This record gives sequence, structure tokens and C-alpha cells, in this order.
Amino acid sequence: MSKTLKPVPEFKTEAEERAFWESQDSDDHIDWSKAERVRLPNLKPSSTSISLRLPNALLERIKVAAGKRDVPYQSLIKIWLAEKIETSGPQR
Repeated sequence: MSKTLKPVPEFKTEAEERAFWESQDSDDHIDWSKAERVRLPNLKPSSTSISLRLPNALLERIKVAAGKRDVPYQSLIKIWLAEKIETSGPQR
């Protein structure tokens, strides 16, 4: 016995579609047993450029630490921020 699927509405904007899927269970709309695995090798994570003011001495220390690890200093800052978020646990 197959489940009757609800139709997926037409969306005017990506934001409208995002809001819809945030509030819906996709199992009600999509037959996942027919899904096929895909590879997206050139997909790059989206990022946002920000401006961050740091004291010169702190930036120099970060650059030295990055040099010792042979990574770009901006990458090291991202690594440290991600690690801090992971270890700090959920915020309330």
C-alpha cells in the first residue's frame, strides 16, 4: 500500500520555499524510496565576508601561529571559531 503524497506548491521566491520546508515534513511530499544518490563535486559552501577589527598585536600573534601550522591566518581563525562553537555546547 503506497502513501498518498501531498503536492509540493509552486514557490515565488527561494525564501518562500525555505519557509515552507522549514515547517513541513518532506516525507509527506516526497517518495524518498525513488531518490537517487548524486555527487556535487564542485559545490562550494557559501560564505559571507565580514570586517573584523583586531588589535595589531593580536593579529600578528595569529599570523605567527598560522605560520607555525602552515595555514593561512584567516583559515586558522575560522578553525578556532568553529572549535570554540563546538566545545561551548548549546547556548540558551
